[in-house]
Amino acid sequence: MTQPTPIRRDGHRPLLLDLFSCAGGAAMGYARAGFTVHGCDVADRPNYPFPQHRGDALEYLAHLIATGEIERYAFVHASPPCQAGCALTVGTNQSQGWGRAHVDLVAPTRELLDKTGLPYVIEQPNGRAKIRKDLVLCGEMFGLGVIRHRNFECGGWTIEQPAHRPHRGRVRGYRHGRYFDGPYVAAYGNGGGKPSIPELQAAMGIDWTNVREELTEAIPPAYSEHIGRAFIASRTMRVAA
Repeated sequence: MTQPTPIRRDGHRPLLLDLFSCAGGAAMGYARAGFTVHGCDVADRPNYPFPQHRGDALEYLAHLIATGEIERYAFVHASPPCQAGCALTVGTNQSQGWGRAHVDLVAPTRELLDKTGLPYVIEQPNGRAKIRKDLVLCGEMFGLGVIRHRNFECGGWTIEQPAHRPHRGRVRGYRHGRYFDGPYVAAYGNGGGKPSIPELQAAMGIDWTNVREELTEAIPPAYSEHIGRAFIASRTMRVAA
């Protein structure tokens, strides 16, 4: 049976567009799953391990759609900024009167992704970001040294939700002046018993950047490798059907 929507490939590997790509946590996982990855980020990211366009991600996506170049791609991953909805912003920071106005690009990102006609995921941290939680992943599912829950909205395809594994203990660090030990490190911020750069790299499974900001903003590659393998497998099964 012919597959209705064949996977577009760059050589032998499907081509994936990684928007708001930062230093490449998601990108590395997709590459390990079997994709060729192209990134896009507004900031200069010399540690990004794959070809990367520097510029506004939504403007770049709109350009790819307008020119038809988007048709080269098989899949899109997007991690738009939404600090307005993250748990830290709406929790501790808000209660203390800290912080500032934050940008929320989830809705315009989804609108453009839908125009591509391609399958995609939008990734967001826990909080009030307005996405469907089609998939929720946690570091414990992959034996990592971080908890780092992340939510994924899937457009144009589906993925099975794996069972959430109970956490083995606390996140190491200070809480309200008291120190707690535990099997996980805090992959955010500075001080308060936060991990060293080597500890954070080991906990996240990232070894190509030693920039703390990039490490704390990244998703563990294990997450996107899981997503990428599931997507490729779903298309392979449709070909075989």
